[in-house]
Amino acid sequence: MIGDLIAGRYDLQEIVGTGGMSTVYKAHDRLLERTVALKVLHPHYGRDTEHAQRFWQEARAVAQLSHPSIVTVIDRGDSDGHRFIVFEYVDGENLKQLSGRCGPLPVRQALELTLQIADGLAFAHAHGLVHRDVKPQNVLVDRDGNAKVTDFGIARSLEAEHGMTLTGTVLGTSDYLSPEQASGKPVTAAADVYSLGVVLFELLTGDVPFPGENVVAVAMRHLQEPPPSLLKRRPDVPVLLAAAVERALAKDPARRFGSMEAFAAELRACLAEPGDADEQPTLVVHGAARPQRGRSRLPLALSLLGLLAALAAVGIFELVGSKGGGGAAGPGGDTAVTLRGVTAYDPPPGDGKEHDAHAERATDGNPSTFWDTETYATPAFGGLKAGVGLVLDAGSTVSLHTLTVSTDTPGFTAVVRAGDTLDGPFSDDSRSQTVAAATTFTLDGRAARYYVLWITNLGTVDSVHVNEVTGR
Repeated sequence: MIGDLIAGRYDLQEIVGTGGMSTVYKAHDRLLERTVALKVLHPHYGRDTEHAQRFWQEARAVAQLSHPSIVTVIDRGDSDGHRFIVFEYVDGENLKQLSGRCGPLPVRQALELTLQIADGLAFAHAHGLVHRDVKPQNVLVDRDGNAKVTDFGIARSLEAEHGMTLTGTVLGTSDYLSPEQASGKPVTAAADVYSLGVVLFELLTGDVPFPGENVVAVAMRHLQEPPPSLLKRRPDVPVLLAAAVERALAKDPARRFGSMEAFAAELRACLAEPGDADEQPTLVVHGAARPQRGRSRLPLALSLLGLLAALAAVGIFELVGSKGGGGAAGPGGDTAVTLRGVTAYDPPPGDGKEHDAHAERATDGNPSTFWDTETYATPAFGGLKAGVGLVLDAGSTVSLHTLTVSTDTPGFTAVVRAGDTLDGPFSDDSRSQTVAAATTFTLDGRAARYYVLWITNLGTVDSVHVNEVTGR
């Protein structure tokens, strides 16, 4: 329990995660005066030989892996019947929490995070271990954006002919389960490639490729259905990246990348593509947008030239420039508008200041930074004023259709206002909404250059964070 001292050394401070077999605590190491993570096996599993062996297997497996993208094992022990493993403490959140808070990530951020995971898994594979439970919940992201793979609890040696889990036993999490795992077949490193492909698909689209009502339904979809088109779900994704995800999600392990290292190499190639994916021109063919590539690929180029010639003959294609309206073309003809947080808005009777210097953090593309209000004693600003706001500059006069806000302090109430000058006046351009971790405001479409996220009630906190704002 919180406050307990384990092995005369580790003070349990708070629970940071819990699962079917164990609970993870933030703890203070009295001996070395540092913060650590303590994973404690649930007592009833400690009396079960197989579960206890699997728990120790994780400690042994990860102890031999020293890599920046793998959480480090520091110690293991048994104290008064409590089996525990000590890990480095990662100050941040898991990838599932991050994606749930922010929704679909920018292409570059999704690529960078996935590449770090791929590098860590490639290192584990090179040392003879396949993870077998790759999912966002098992990836920790620190405050600097560094991703670290954790929870090798069902990892298995690539060289083992026999293990604690035999063919016919399904282990893993259903949303990220490879087809061979779903059918109980032998598992190789290719299973981790598939699972990481699912993770990348989710980071880019905000949802897994095969959702379902129960574990069996999801497993059957992994076995039988082709993956949905990434380009249809997220048209601004580069073609090269969409092809990489499709290959990683091949049903037949032999048709995937030959290794995690090969998958990582292709992700690097995607990351090295000239220009930002969100700034590439987009070819719209029958309503399906496909970004133009910045790197020459002769077979693809020849195919596109032929397609363009055929389509031009009947006049059914158009080239849409990504900067029309300020950003990249999106689904249904909407255009991503580049917004810039420029200042806070705190008119009289306010004092005219509200952490103005932090405004740009709400549009810097980094969901771990934020613009924040000042601290207030009551949700409605003590009745002293109607609200406070964040001013966003679209760069020119535009008509926004939507404004999406992400926050790590959900529960506050806000409305979007629009105006022609930095100092206002501003008028409502949306209805008032309670903001969740990620909330999209539908705007009335008034033409304006400046928009204000006007906060009228703080909800259950005394200071609100606005982590990221994007507009279309």
